[in-house]
Amino acid sequence: MDRASVMGIIFGIAAIVGGNLFEGGRLDSIMQLTAAVIVFGGTFGAVLLSFPLWDILKAISSLRDIFMDGKTDPETSINSIIRYSNIVRRKGLIALDPEISKIKDYFLRKALKLAVDGMGPKILKEAMEQENLTYEEERRRIARVFETAGGFAPTIGIIGAVLGLIQVMENLSDPSRLGSGIAVAFVATIYGVGSANLILLPISKKLLNKLNHELSVREIVLEGVVGIQSGINPYYLEERLRVFIERDRTRIPR
Repeated sequence: MDRASVMGIIFGIAAIVGGNLFEGGRLDSIMQLTAAVIVFGGTFGAVLLSFPLWDILKAISSLRDIFMDGKTDPETSINSIIRYSNIVRRKGLIALDPEISKIKDYFLRKALKLAVDGMGPKILKEAMEQENLTYEEERRRIARVFETAGGFAPTIGIIGAVLGLIQVMENLSDPSRLGSGIAVAFVATIYGVGSANLILLPISKKLLNKLNHELSVREIVLEGVVGIQSGINPYYLEERLRVFIERDRTRIPR
């Protein structure tokens, strides 16, 4: 479980609800079904119009990645690579064949399989870099789905507010119906701005951060596999790969 994601959503929503209660408000005053239908339904419709259905389904399934900490540890990847490097140094590259099926990391498993199958270092690197580009583009499209939804939601909230005010203006002669119209107007704005800034845009940012981490680990893995193919001494290979970790620690997040 990714505790930061869970705590972030809980704290964000609790701050809004708690602030309302501290000011003497009631919980049911911000629970408006009409406003929710307008904002969330309108936002979802706009996103459907903006992206292919496949990207939206992928985005929904990626929510699991937000709340589950499935990041690959670069230290684990380096240790695995050095172990494979020592095997190759003693027994040759073909000795890795029985090990490949045991590897859980898809990228490492595929890179080693290509190496064992005899693909040259240059072609292997080009093939895996192309796969990385495809993977990156797919993950960035998924992040853009949430980013786009976060852009639409506040505007749809304003539309909900205007609809609520229209209802107010049409029922000025009936004071009993003014309250519901005003409530929809203001609550729709809260739903739109709140969902964008507390949920949708942070989810997009989280996915991009996880993508950058995964690409960094894949870069280490690819460099390691090419190093194994080239016969680099395991000690020097480990030192070379650890440079990537130090570089990523000092890199400014994008």
